[in-house]
Amino acid sequence: MKATKILSFIVLMTIFGLFAAACGSSKAKTDANANANSAEPTIVDVTTATAIVQNMPTYFEATGNLASDAQTDVAPTVGGKITAVNFDIGSYVNRGSVLVQLDDRDARIRVDQANAQVAQAESSVRQAESQVEAARANVRQTQARLGLTEGSNFDIETFSQVRATRAQLDLAEKELGRAERLLETGDIARTIYDQRKAQRDQLRAQLDESRSTASVAVSAIRTAQSQVNTALAGVNTAKSAADSARTQVASAQKAIADATVYAPISGYISERTADLGEFVSTQQKVATIVRTSVLRMRIDVPEQSIGQVKTGQGVSIQTSAYPDRNFSGTVTRIAPNLNATSRTLIVEAEVENTDGLLKPGQFATVRLVQSTPKPTVMIPVSAVKTEGETNRVFIVKDGRAEERIVKLGVLENDLIEVQQGVQENETVVTGNNGQVFDGVAVRQ
Repeated sequence: MKATKILSFIVLMTIFGLFAAACGSSKAKTDANANANSAEPTIVDVTTATAIVQNMPTYFEATGNLASDAQTDVAPTVGGKITAVNFDIGSYVNRGSVLVQLDDRDARIRVDQANAQVAQAESSVRQAESQVEAARANVRQTQARLGLTEGSNFDIETFSQVRATRAQLDLAEKELGRAERLLETGDIARTIYDQRKAQRDQLRAQLDESRSTASVAVSAIRTAQSQVNTALAGVNTAKSAADSARTQVASAQKAIADATVYAPISGYISERTADLGEFVSTQQKVATIVRTSVLRMRIDVPEQSIGQVKTGQGVSIQTSAYPDRNFSGTVTRIAPNLNATSRTLIVEAEVENTDGLLKPGQFATVRLVQSTPKPTVMIPVSAVKTEGETNRVFIVKDGRAEERIVKLGVLENDLIEVQQGVQENETVVTGNNGQVFDGVAVRQ
């Protein structure tokens, strides 16, 4: 019995040994295959470019904010109820475009009333002018009856009847004087003297009557002239009334025109405060228009650098929104004095914004180009791998990628300046650099 147990134990141990040997052989084969696979090198296919040196203009770098070169708040000239709004935030409007229409019915009623007053006043003018002509005709008729021409001196002693009677009286006075002397010498009878005296007295009476008649005629002429003057005054009054009515028409027509609010400049609507049906006053703006075709870049230049800035100088502008693009501008205005607190000089540059990418209020970095160029290492933009604020490139050296942290500078078309990290004629990875890491083998 004991021998049987021993035999069974030996058989089990033998089976176990064979099983363990089989497992060990399998594990050895697996380890060998793994070692064989790990021995094969990893190679990444890439495209490359050579770092070159170009003469680039030197520049002074500063920061600033972009601003519109023109911004206006639009308010109506007259108050009224809004009947139409033709814009919204972000809309582009041309100068002269209708922004808001106000209710102009009251103004149109006033125009009709004023036109009626003009017609009535013009009719009064025509009537007054007719009265003037009638008064002038009366003057001419009175002058004709008296034998006077227009513009004659109305002295009654010059009237023809008065002159004729006076001449007869003078002759009668002379004859009476001769008769009186002859009567004293007895050369004529008393009856002849009495006749001469009676004739003289009669002519005196006639002269007084002629003068009275002439005086009445002169008074009639003057009355007629007074009527002319009165009629002329009536014409002037009627014309003044007509002018006043026309002024009211023009005022009412202006009120109609003012009920339409136009865009004073071309630009984009940055604010809308007008709503349909709302009543607006002349102190209430309905919109704000910002012109963005040309932007102003305000730059604070430190005191030690003011000698590097002058009017007409070219500038290059970059924003965080478009880090791979440059915008060009020109220095147009330089303040005459420095800020006493910050010790900086305010400089303004104008930037063309024809494609509308730049927005007023954006923060930007500006480079003021100097006249003396300098040699600069340039590489393709595609070679740069940016992670946060860190810029990396991979250099191909002895068939392997070498990672470099670089300091970048100005962008020029599809090339970018490398201020630190890459030397001239070094080969940089430009394509498939997302698969590249430091030390990996690469194939160009």
